[in-house]
Amino acid sequence: MDVAVEEKHVSVPAMEIDEPVSVKDHEAFAAKHMPDLGHDVEDFQVFTWSLTNWRKLEKKLTSPEFDCGGHKWRILLFPFGNSNAPPNDTVSVYLDYANPKAAPEGWHSCAQFALVISNPRDPTIFTVSHANHRFIAEESDWGFTRFSELRKLFHVQEGYTRPTIEEEAADVTVFVRVLKDPTGVLWHNFVNYDSKKETGYVGLKNQGATCYMNSLLQSLFCTRYFRRAVYQIPTEDDNPAESVALALQRVFYHLQTSDAPVGTTELTKSFGWKSLDSFMQHDVQEFNRVLQDKLESKMKGTAADGAISKLFVGKMKSYIKCVNVDFESSRLEDFNDIQLNVKGMKTLRDSFRDYVAVEDLNGENKYQAEGFGLQDAKKGIVFQSFPPVLHLQLKRFEYDIQRDAMVKINDRHEFPFEIDLSEFLEESARGENWSYKLHGVLVHSGDLHGGHYFALIKPDRETRWLKYDDDRVTPVTDREVLEENYGGEAHSPNGVLSPPQRNQIRSMKRFTNAYMLVYIRETAIDEVLAPFTEKDTPAHLKSRLESERLEAEQRKREREEQHLYLTAKIITDESFQQHQGFDLASFDDKNWPPSELQNFRILKSESYLTFKSRVAQHFNYPENHIRLWVLVNRQNKTVRPDTHVPENETSLTVEMVRNNMAARQTDLRLYLDVLPDPSKPLTNSTMVFIKYFDVSKQSLYGIGKTYVQRQAKVGDLAHIINEKMRWPPGTPLKLYEEIKPTMIELMKPKATFVQSEIQDGDIICFQVEMNEKETHDVDGQGLYSNPVQFYDFLQNRVLILFKPKFEEVDVDHPDFDLLLSKKMNYDIMATKVGDYLKHDPIKLRFTTTQTNGQPKHVIKRSLNQSISEILTPTYVTPSSTIILYELLDVSIVELETKRSLKIVWTGVHNKEEATHSFLLPKTSLVSEVSEHLRKLVSLSAGGTGRIRVFEISKDGKTQKEYTHSEMIGNIPDPAELYAEEIPAEELEADDDDKVINAFHFQKEVSRTHGVPFKFVVKLGEKFVDTKKRLQARLGVSDKDFAKYRFALIQVATFKQPSYIEDEDTIYDHKFLPDDALGLDHMDKSGKTRTGAGEKAIVIKG
Repeated sequence: MDVAVEEKHVSVPAMEIDEPVSVKDHEAFAAKHMPDLGHDVEDFQVFTWSLTNWRKLEKKLTSPEFDCGGHKWRILLFPFGNSNAPPNDTVSVYLDYANPKAAPEGWHSCAQFALVISNPRDPTIFTVSHANHRFIAEESDWGFTRFSELRKLFHVQEGYTRPTIEEEAADVTVFVRVLKDPTGVLWHNFVNYDSKKETGYVGLKNQGATCYMNSLLQSLFCTRYFRRAVYQIPTEDDNPAESVALALQRVFYHLQTSDAPVGTTELTKSFGWKSLDSFMQHDVQEFNRVLQDKLESKMKGTAADGAISKLFVGKMKSYIKCVNVDFESSRLEDFNDIQLNVKGMKTLRDSFRDYVAVEDLNGENKYQAEGFGLQDAKKGIVFQSFPPVLHLQLKRFEYDIQRDAMVKINDRHEFPFEIDLSEFLEESARGENWSYKLHGVLVHSGDLHGGHYFALIKPDRETRWLKYDDDRVTPVTDREVLEENYGGEAHSPNGVLSPPQRNQIRSMKRFTNAYMLVYIRETAIDEVLAPFTEKDTPAHLKSRLESERLEAEQRKREREEQHLYLTAKIITDESFQQHQGFDLASFDDKNWPPSELQNFRILKSESYLTFKSRVAQHFNYPENHIRLWVLVNRQNKTVRPDTHVPENETSLTVEMVRNNMAARQTDLRLYLDVLPDPSKPLTNSTMVFIKYFDVSKQSLYGIGKTYVQRQAKVGDLAHIINEKMRWPPGTPLKLYEEIKPTMIELMKPKATFVQSEIQDGDIICFQVEMNEKETHDVDGQGLYSNPVQFYDFLQNRVLILFKPKFEEVDVDHPDFDLLLSKKMNYDIMATKVGDYLKHDPIKLRFTTTQTNGQPKHVIKRSLNQSISEILTPTYVTPSSTIILYELLDVSIVELETKRSLKIVWTGVHNKEEATHSFLLPKTSLVSEVSEHLRKLVSLSAGGTGRIRVFEISKDGKTQKEYTHSEMIGNIPDPAELYAEEIPAEELEADDDDKVINAFHFQKEVSRTHGVPFKFVVKLGEKFVDTKKRLQARLGVSDKDFAKYRFALIQVATFKQPSYIEDEDTIYDHKFLPDDALGLDHMDKSGKTRTGAGEKAIVIKG
């Protein structure tokens, strides 16, 4: 039997009661010691077990069994504590499910219980503890390891006349309420929970902060008419990473068919989101609108055209109607959702009445009616129609004027399962049935700065309400749908605050409430939620995803069995002829992709002869016409065929071939040797491979292999080559041996192959001999005139991807590859890029990139570095082979000797007025920049006319001023520069005045915005007067300035801001260099530096 070793539940500690109720008074005792948990009771039973001779009891006892709620129970008692507790000083007691092994599979019982040890003679003397638990096979007993210290039970406690255990006797009583569990998941720990099995639905995985998206996607998925419409968008030829429609179809299909939670990474990728976007919570309403706009555009001209409008769009009329004259102005509008006030509204009907409430325009607020002048009028909204699926956005997030900030409204706001909306329609439309049934509740749990989203949905008339909480779907009760999401304080049915429950760890009751409701019109339910049939899912989607599923299963199997297999890569004469590079193929060249070779996945235990037979069959050769050579890594870093695999050992396996003939290799690399005549044995011959360097095409390709006699002359090869190339006999050739990448040597025609140390697998390269003039002409064109030079190029070649730095890729700004040599310099690279882009190379600027593709350093033309130096500076690891380009209007030479500056002008009132650009020599002084600026800006009348140029510290709190004598070439690049007119107050400050730093922030000191500035504080001046000068310095209206708060910020001490009162004198503060005056007010620029608000949602695909 499993025994609890610790209290497994937060429980009320054992205690002696001041005003005891008798244990025998069952109803009263239970009412006092077992709080109402808000669940219906299936059965209530009390069982008492009388014990004597306590000190002589066995270490572990079980009581007789008793029935409650159709289950058999018993008490499990350790009179002196169980084995893991300190011995002999505690009592351990548990409620135990009797004989769980005999219970049906998957059984559970939710029980609330109180365990009591009481005096048999006086049942008002007792010790009690209560708990609740979901009893299952793995947790079939639950209770209290440290129920009570033994000495407390044996001794008379204060306020009592006798002990609990008297004369070695005591009663152990258990009060049990078996509770109804209509959802089947009450107090579930969700270990091994299967959403599909329990509900028929699966959840969506959370990518980080995408629960807001998941809750909406589940709602849209369960709106079956919408799902059908999405399926009708033609996507047969789309790529899911770029097509929102296809990615959404795939998510929906997986939700239909999968047994496990479904991922949404592919969908968010199709939106064009980076991984960071998945960690930002967005507004669900905005996300819904952007997604539906995107889908609507994709549906145009298809079978689904108009489906979204038909489903979600209603009509309303805004009107102003004069009271005393016959005049009405009105405007018709479509709506996709309705935003309803929560604050001050008790119910959803109240919110609707508030929405259509009529406003009287009279007195000073009369309406200017065309042709009638000022008139008393009534202004309002009336609905002309509601859509079949009505999305109601409850305004839980609002701007609070007093706090000057957004806040979450957690007020109680009730909504019904069914609502008749006819009273909010025009008279002419009220004849129809406008009754709506609740279909979905989207819930937010948390506050303004974050939290958790989930959805409660009733998928159709027959299915019960379900909770879609990311990857888990569970049944819920009506109370969980309505009462628990109204907001306000959560109360249990008996009026006390609900106790926490184990399956509600995620929720914060006071902050958990509905923010979006989905209602479906009663008359449209059968169409909107019509059952899904086989033909509703596109055949192309099914076959595509089914084949992907099978492939995924195959890959999984292969991964699991990987250790049993090895890969053989086979070089053929055909692949050799396609290869341009060293050896017979590329395997591990860092600057070049590996050759595309035929791969075989072979069981390591497969016999070599069986494998050879498969290879022969694959390439369509008789078995006796081929032999396979093993390639080895030679000491000179080349990879060449070494010897052919022996065929006289029938027990030879492919693993033995790999281990014995190609040591230190993971893969088996083989050359397929097709024998010219299997009947003639090749004796005393050497197999050599031949490559041709074509000067005119600047290419080097394999021609094939040949067998040469070892004693033959190297020059004899010329006859074989001329025949292979179909050139006239006697065409003069030069022959080179490819010894290793850095050693390509001219061969002596009169030497024998043995003298030239040629062995099996060696490579000989040839070119047509050229005279001196031809060679000079080729060299003069910057081309390679012999294989030695070309091999050097191959050794240093690098494929560089060029991308536009700032523009999106388009016809004028393409991204493209160029094959260049690392030995080329900047100018050659610029020329080749200029040729490709048809742009003057001197008007190109290049930037290197980091490994993630982000810009790194601008490449200076003046250094004229080699490509090797550009890509791999000596002091860092090799960088990316992506280079960004810019098409300039001016010469790079001019740009490198001049400095491009952008300066934001803030005038005398600290307001960003305009941005001015300059291209000036790097030797220009800041004073010259000021003079150029002076001609472009408006200085204040009667002002100082003095200009200060500065940049802002990274934290946005201080200015870094540039003196007039500094050269602009010394200003860091890039720099965000600002300039302002120095106010007279600052220039005229005397020795008694202090000039301090001031900056703008919103609520948190780290959330700076605007431009920091200098400000003068005066001796003895109360802050009420300082504020007047501050307002004048900033040029802010009375209305806006009234919302400002002011704080002293002590940066060095990391203290919280101390807010300043009108009577304070800030001059008296001993200002340290980093101390500043902080102006706390709303950021209206939208340029908060840190902790910024949400980005707008963009969906690209």
